[in-house]
Amino acid sequence: MTDTSKSETRSFIAQIVRLTALCMAAFQIYTAQFGLFSAMVQRPIHLAFACTLVLLLIPINRQGSKEAGGYPLMLQLLDGGLIAISVACLIYLSLSYKTLASRGGAATGTDLVLGALTILFVLECTRRLMGWALPIITIVALCYTLLGDRIPGLWGHFPLDMEQLISYQYLTTEGLFGIPLGVSASFIFIFIMFGAFLVTSGTGEFFIKFANALAGHLRGGPAKVAVVSSAFFGSISGSAVANVVSTGSFTIPLMKKIGYRSVFAGAVESVSSTGGQFMPPVMGAGAFIMADMLGVPYLDVCKAAIIPGILYFFALFWMVHMEALKRGLRGLNRDELPVFWPVVKQGGHLMTPAFLLIAFLVMGYSPMKSGLWAIIAVWVVSFFKKSTRMNLRAILNAMEKGARGCLEVALACACAGIVIGCVTQTGLGLKFSSLVVAAAGGNLLLTLIFVMVASLILGMGLTTSAAYILTVILGGPVLIELGVPPLAAHMFVFYYACLSCITPPVALAAFAGAAIAKSKPFATGFESMRLAAVAYLVPYFFVYSPVLIWAGSLGQIFLATLTAVLGTIALGSGMMGYMRDRVNWGFRVLLLIAGLGLIKPGLVSDIFGVLVLGGLFLYQNWEAKRSKTVDPAIPS
Repeated sequence: MTDTSKSETRSFIAQIVRLTALCMAAFQIYTAQFGLFSAMVQRPIHLAFACTLVLLLIPINRQGSKEAGGYPLMLQLLDGGLIAISVACLIYLSLSYKTLASRGGAATGTDLVLGALTILFVLECTRRLMGWALPIITIVALCYTLLGDRIPGLWGHFPLDMEQLISYQYLTTEGLFGIPLGVSASFIFIFIMFGAFLVTSGTGEFFIKFANALAGHLRGGPAKVAVVSSAFFGSISGSAVANVVSTGSFTIPLMKKIGYRSVFAGAVESVSSTGGQFMPPVMGAGAFIMADMLGVPYLDVCKAAIIPGILYFFALFWMVHMEALKRGLRGLNRDELPVFWPVVKQGGHLMTPAFLLIAFLVMGYSPMKSGLWAIIAVWVVSFFKKSTRMNLRAILNAMEKGARGCLEVALACACAGIVIGCVTQTGLGLKFSSLVVAAAGGNLLLTLIFVMVASLILGMGLTTSAAYILTVILGGPVLIELGVPPLAAHMFVFYYACLSCITPPVALAAFAGAAIAKSKPFATGFESMRLAAVAYLVPYFFVYSPVLIWAGSLGQIFLATLTAVLGTIALGSGMMGYMRDRVNWGFRVLLLIAGLGLIKPGLVSDIFGVLVLGGLFLYQNWEAKRSKTVDPAIPS
């Protein structure tokens, strides 16, 4: 194949990808405005678009597609055949759902063949897009459904055959086309596209300029810029790795430039980007899935996440400041930074859609409708300045980015739906709670540790949404059975699903930060864990005392928040070994204990924490004054 014919082939495929992505975006926008179709129409069509894009974008033989001879024609035909069959399987379901209802859900031979093929296509598309981790978990769940009746004891279940499995997964909304895919096919796509419109309009660049103008001149300014900009952008993007790659390419080199260690610079960016996933108002995709699974308004989830999110970023900001003081680092020179008011005048209008989104949600509009009108607001607001104006090409590019950006979530939700179907069909979900409670001896703390470890392990290599769904369907009922409020139980699992992005051995966000910082991946991962220490601890506290997730009076919430902020100061200083001056190991341990006591709501622990923190500060202040005293000159 000549170079010309290869480039023509690639260009042709690129055009098909673009057209498919735009059709997907148009379909989602139409249903967002005029209402969703029936679940067995909306979800299969959404999945058909996602599978088509994955099969177009990622060839079956990636290496072969890059070789000098070009991608073999037989493999191109194979990929084309896979696309045609997968679309046929899913469109068939959308067209025949009424006849399915009329025959009482009974499966025909055609249904079973197409259902089996659909499950295989979902697994293959997920493998191509995300690797083997999630497909293997899904295959294990399917094998358990078919063979679990041979397992003795409580782990076994009643016999199920292939026909029952496929019918349940393909023809109902309890399996593959369950709640996770339903959420992806409705408002998650809209919010991902909202993020794509913000990036295309220049909002991401504005965030970085704004944060630089605001904090770039402070001690360790670029690190503080990374915290602020990644908190903003990460909340909207919902992908820690994508956020590290986008904002980290600006912030990490600047952090290294003023003297931060490479490991520390990579860790700050990865921790900031990860925190964006549980920082309101958007919180990526997880908040929408949580609201749908709990059957509560989306704003209730956001409200519960506010205080833990503030504590997380305040602690990170404080530790960044302590590191700068310890190493004597300065900020960037004013002449190297953008000027605040010109930046606000040039791009401040781009923040309007984010505020409008919050306003729509507060006024009671559905998340899908709010997201759609926020997208329209981005386009309208972009016309306020010539430099940010979005023409037709920019709009189409944003729509294409939105469609591409939803692929991981769509396939992860499809696989998660299969696993949920296996859990419910076999009755494992009902038995799992009693099995874990028995293993933990009914001890809540031990059960929390089990669920935390499960969340971190399942999150390795998976998207946050997939890790959260897979863990919460098993671990959530366990915690609720032990008396944990449902919202606190789901938030607990969600936090550790997010933190899996920075927890070795598979810390994808930390490894992405390490690649940009040119630091050792594992060292960056462990440094990230240190900087995110508050996030590893806070979920335990809001389980034992839900006041931190707004379950209490305003006075209780205010007092708990105030002491928890002081606790993050103590914890951060203990972690970094610095407060007013360097802190020895004995005092560091005291500070860590004081920090835990202050974050945990309770009068006795608060008094102890305040005494330790205040006492150490006064002691270091006295030491500093004493060291400045000039000794009498020694006679020569």
